[in-house]
Amino acid sequence: MTIKAFVFDAYGTLYDIQSVATVTEEAFPGYGDIITQIWRMKQLEYTWQRSMMQRYADFSVVTRESLVYSLKLLGLTYSDDAFERIMDKYVHLDLYPDAKAALAALSGYKLAILSNGSSGMLNDLVKNTGLDQVLDATISIDSERIFKPAPQAYTLIEKKLGMKPSDVMFVSSNPFDVAGAKSFGLNVAWIERVTPQAMAAEFKPGAPVAPVTMFKAVRTQMDELGFLPDHRIRALAELPKVVGK
Repeated sequence: MTIKAFVFDAYGTLYDIQSVATVTEEAFPGYGDIITQIWRMKQLEYTWQRSMMQRYADFSVVTRESLVYSLKLLGLTYSDDAFERIMDKYVHLDLYPDAKAALAALSGYKLAILSNGSSGMLNDLVKNTGLDQVLDATISIDSERIFKPAPQAYTLIEKKLGMKPSDVMFVSSNPFDVAGAKSFGLNVAWIERVTPQAMAAEFKPGAPVAPVTMFKAVRTQMDELGFLPDHRIRALAELPKVVGK
């Protein structure tokens, strides 16, 4: 196997989705965590639901719809300014601390993002965080009008980079994305930031479950779909060892 390119998921892989909690908490003190978790879970649900219904709307629309849902669910009123301040965080998400160093260590390979994000959101995010200086391509699923993990979304890697699936290492922390990419035929590295042991330790019999714990239980553990990653690592910093660097 000769890997020529690393293609990364954006949200939750290079960028920490949980960093939106700083603005949700600022806007709604005491509600930041629950807003953050419902928002992300509903955002993902809407991408899958719209794909299945064949009612595509780009990720900026989906992100707005899922934030509206979250705030309505909790009975929270908001101004347009407050809503836009929260939304703006999506183009200023925090990078994971090891992201830039990991990308630098992979110099010599083609480096790209393949994301469900809209072109506008992704381009602004990549520019705002300085990754436009190191990435060879930022690929949105917009042109296919269907979200990952649909197979059509992964065809964009070959269309945009001119590389066959066997030449590409796809990197994601999202289990649904790992399964989709592996099913499509890509080499896949899964960033397992939350181990099953750590996950189990967060649950105590009879104790309340924090919103972030429920999110991790539903969205960070490998799914039982029969499509497993080729490599299982704990952090972006471990990627060079995947290719023997």
